[in-house]
Amino acid sequence: METLTELRSTKPWLLHVSTDIVVFAVAEGQLQVLLREHPSAAVPARPLALPGGYVSPVEHLDRSAQVTLARQTGVTDVYLEQLYTFGRPDRHPRSRVITVAYYALVPPDRVAQIGAERHRRVGWFAVPQLSELYLDHAEIVRLARARLVAKLDYSTIAFQLLSKTFTLSELQRIYEAILGGTLDKRNFRKRILAMNYIEDTGEQRRHGSHRPARLYRYKSPGKVHYLK
Repeated sequence: METLTELRSTKPWLLHVSTDIVVFAVAEGQLQVLLREHPSAAVPARPLALPGGYVSPVEHLDRSAQVTLARQTGVTDVYLEQLYTFGRPDRHPRSRVITVAYYALVPPDRVAQIGAERHRRVGWFAVPQLSELYLDHAEIVRLARARLVAKLDYSTIAFQLLSKTFTLSELQRIYEAILGGTLDKRNFRKRILAMNYIEDTGEQRRHGSHRPARLYRYKSPGKVHYLK
């Protein structure tokens, strides 16, 4: 049997490059991820998978991720960031496939739009309750969440998961959903207001019988600031 070194030197390699996208949102108090039924005929059970597809030889990676996401889920014009490259030789059962993973963040007012009739095979799933996914997609989701958790400490990444206007309680619930735990209310508000990246709209929102809460807006929609 030929060794790997001999194969590398004597036979051409068929290498495929793909992009897979972890789409996060916070809904029903939990961090959720967008998944689809994988269409592969070689997998009868059609396991749940991330949106993704092969990159054409003339296509930029970022563009491939954007186009694939829009075509498979209907998601467009959201925050999208490259995450990591997964290239383990045995990650795909039929060929050598290297995937460049991305993660995208969807605000709550866009969540209901996703899963329209033409995307009926797409749905939201709570990250803490995820079961087995296609190939190494569960590993990709875990790494994407870890990246998101890490960036909470030094950036305004969480604001990409908010509506245009929000209360401080709604923002705190975003942080808590990502972290999977509770935060001290007073310390959280002190830290957020000290960032100086949000502004009071002068309006209020009432939830049930609770006192009206001030509404804020993020000063730089679509942009992530890195804290000093």
